[in-house]
Amino acid sequence: MTAADPSGAGATLRWIGHATVVLDVGGARVVTDPLLRPHAGLLRRRAPAPHPEHWAAPDVVLVSHLHHDHAEVGSLRLLGDAPVLAGRANAHWLARQGLRAVGLGAEEWWTVPGSVVRVRPVPAEHGHRPMPHRPNAAHGFLVVAPGLRAWFAGDTAPYPHMRRLPELAGGPIDLAMVPVGGWGPRLSGGHMDPRQAAAVCEAIGARWALPVHWGTLHPPAQRRLPPGWMDRAGPAFARALGRRAQVEPVLLAPGEAVRLGEPGAAVERVAEAPDEA
Repeated sequence: MTAADPSGAGATLRWIGHATVVLDVGGARVVTDPLLRPHAGLLRRRAPAPHPEHWAAPDVVLVSHLHHDHAEVGSLRLLGDAPVLAGRANAHWLARQGLRAVGLGAEEWWTVPGSVVRVRPVPAEHGHRPMPHRPNAAHGFLVVAPGLRAWFAGDTAPYPHMRRLPELAGGPIDLAMVPVGGWGPRLSGGHMDPRQAAAVCEAIGARWALPVHWGTLHPPAQRRLPPGWMDRAGPAFARALGRRAQVEPVLLAPGEAVRLGEPGAAVERVAEAPDEA
């Protein structure tokens, strides 16, 4: 896809790790919950920080909520003057950090300047770990371009009105980007495990599903945790989808990218230049 391509077909999808996704579609680059540095508070990134070429020059940044592994202020500042979309209460806090924050109401659509891409917040259920020093509202986002309707879930537990997402998007959801794990072997409330996430993707009729929020961050004392826990959630999600057959899993390692094909076409992996990290 080129920047001038107005169609969602051929969109490029790159998983940076954790909940950070770069979606190039409809003439715009969308970055979600950017975590671009080697750490988020006490949490440490498993692999090296992502190559700047993979996330540079976004047209819009989406912040689902203000937990440190989703709203890492140092990473947000690396993205320069890109507008940062969030719920209104969260946007007020982000603006106080010197960011170009845009607050959206519950049903408000926002068009990415210079493109045909529209974005709006949608509900999320994620209130189990309230913070005393940041607002605690949580949202997901719909990203709609000609030929592609995408849902970035942020952090959320399943909730009944998820079935309304296609209605809110104006048609079937093509791409679901859903959390399937965390930064430890046990999930706290307000998250989805691989089976729950697969059931949600089937319920909303998604065509492709990218598992996020797994395999990236760990606490400093990882040696005391069960071996292999970081690698399980993504493949478990893909297996759960395989039993449902309707939704195609897009399983990536941090830094990997795919190009989403025309209807009926397979997902095409994007080759990397040999000198890229």
